Amino acid sequence: MHFELTDEQRMTREMVRDFAQNEVKPAAQDRDHSGEFPWDLIRKMGSLGLLGLPIPEEYGGAGSDTVCYAIAVEELARVCGSTAITVAAHTSLGTYPIWRFGSETQRARYLPRLASGQGLAAFGLTEPEAGSDAGSTRTRALADGDGWVLQGQKTFITNGSIAETVLITAVTDPGQGTRGISSFIVEKGTAGFRPGRDEEKMGLKSSVTSQLFLEECRVPRDSLLGQVGDGYKQALITLDGGRISIGAMALGLAQGAYEHALAYSKERVQFGRRIAEFQAIQWMLADMATEIEAARLLVYRAAWLKDQGALYTREAAMAKLYSSEMAERVCFKTIQIHGGYGYMREYDVERMYRDQRLCTIGEGTSEIQRLVIARHILGKL
Repeated sequence: MHFELTDEQRMTREMVRDFAQNEVKPAAQDRDHSGEFPWDLIRKMGSLGLLGLPIPEEYGGAGSDTVCYAIAVEELARVCGSTAITVAAHTSLGTYPIWRFGSETQRARYLPRLASGQGLAAFGLTEPEAGSDAGSTRTRALADGDGWVLQGQKTFITNGSIAETVLITAVTDPGQGTRGISSFIVEKGTAGFRPGRDEEKMGLKSSVTSQLFLEECRVPRDSLLGQVGDGYKQALITLDGGRISIGAMALGLAQGAYEHALAYSKERVQFGRRIAEFQAIQWMLADMATEIEAARLLVYRAAWLKDQGALYTREAAMAKLYSSEMAERVCFKTIQIHGGYGYMREYDVERMYRDQRLCTIGEGTSEIQRLVIARHILGKL
């Protein structure tokens, strides 16, 4: 077994870490306070190829593997969770499905712009009554002449109001249950398609999370992604990949928080000694470092399995579950090590603590991950 990164993966880490440190980190706190979306960073990341890492070069992407992509998300999250989730939602949820399930015409039309960062993508799955239970989708799509008419509402959509392209799941045959759900590519500006409010969130404040409304929204027949009735299956496959992204994001947030805690423990003096000399602090740091390494192995293994074309649903769920809950423990201990200072908004660790909270919810809650894992290890009882 080989645990070393390839040359390409090491170069990706070095490149993204340098970009994150020099371009993303300096204004991360300001963006968190203002809620301003960083279009300047999107353009820069697009020119570096970071918005199309796993997309083949023939469609304008970098042609990198999933491990490279996970590393990129991890490194961005290490300094700014908002930037990481924007890239993750755009790549895993909005762009990748077009490559995986789209026709050659759809790939040629959408992927070059999305992979180069000329436009962002989003994934319109969640609804007010269909979050973890994606099979309860109520948005409808009716065949009408040479197109489809979409009617419904989506909520909590990352990149929703700013995305150029949104994948929308809708019911095409109510009598078929989950086999009656299909996916459609809907472009910004389409008549009847409009964003609602951008949500006020606990964390990830410089990312955009929106409501979307489809009111007699007519799209051409070739907006259908794949075949009629494939939408639910496509969504599950997409979420498997998205869970690797969220695992990588949680991993990066934990790594960044841990590095702050480690540095602070060597500087802060109490009772005449640096607090790193106290066993209570040492044990917290030891636990943090160990759990981060365990999470990294889970995330990278799930990404590697995807690259091998192997089944990875269980492994992606495990990586997402463990990494997201690990990030909460690490960020909690980081605040504890910082004491009162960690509770102050001027410190990065306060932002990281808020940002990580989404990781146990997005792309399926921890409870859903446990359900997925249990189904795989128990089989049919």
